[in-house]
Amino acid sequence: MPVSGNLRSIVSMVIAVGLFSMMDAVMKALTATYPATQVAAMRGLSAMPLVCLYVLWRGEAHALLKIRWPLHLFRGIIGVMMLSLFAFAIKELALAEAYTIFFIAPLLITVLSIPVLKETVQPVHWIAIGVGLVGVVISMRPSGEAFFSLGALAVLAAATCYAVSAVSARVLSRTDSSVNQVFWTTLLMGVGAGTLAAPEWISIADTDWPLITALAVTGFLGLLAITDAFRHGQASAVAPFEYTALAWGVGLDWILWRTVPDYYTLIGGGIIIASGLYLIRNERVKDVAVPP
Repeated sequence: MPVSGNLRSIVSMVIAVGLFSMMDAVMKALTATYPATQVAAMRGLSAMPLVCLYVLWRGEAHALLKIRWPLHLFRGIIGVMMLSLFAFAIKELALAEAYTIFFIAPLLITVLSIPVLKETVQPVHWIAIGVGLVGVVISMRPSGEAFFSLGALAVLAAATCYAVSAVSARVLSRTDSSVNQVFWTTLLMGVGAGTLAAPEWISIADTDWPLITALAVTGFLGLLAITDAFRHGQASAVAPFEYTALAWGVGLDWILWRTVPDYYTLIGGGIIIASGLYLIRNERVKDVAVPP
């Protein structure tokens, strides 16, 4: 795989994290009214019209059934679990606390990439993950009690599901197109979560449709971006850029609520950004060194 694929994937990951951060804010607002499984179902089902248009635009509808069914079904189950668990968690915890625990995912992805993807993880990637995680802990400083709550356990389980899903997406990319991955991931998450939510389904209020529209758009575009990220780049190189969620969070806080980050957040954010820039510089140096 060309090293330049890592640089493209890093950009895709940063975009994906921003979109998913906005999606998480919408999901948190919806969990105040609806059960976590219903919010997860609305996340998948609301995006399906956009996904279908995307499939038609790409002209790949004829290939939707030519897939590796066992792995797609596995990713569908993992996706339902991940979204439901995270929706429950952000109802119980502050976003800062939830993100802090969820940032274990890049380390899990890197660890899984060794036996599953047969990747050789460079020392610089381990350093970027470790330094970034230190920055997250410094900036967010979650309370000790939060780590021992049901919400914290739900985030930890969701992070594990996410890591497994990300690595399996890299495996699928060897044989299946990104269109197939986006279509079946969205459909299976929506139908699976909808089945679980059906017994306690709450009618959607008219005033909540703008939120659901935002959920559909951010979820759909985020899935496109993250699929591209793990399709073209080395998982261990891309994963550390999950930490950019902190930068997106700070930006959203300022734009929506005019909240200024405190001193510790700025220090932690600086550490995270420095680790990311160091990794980008490392990838560029290797890219230049690769003969044409």
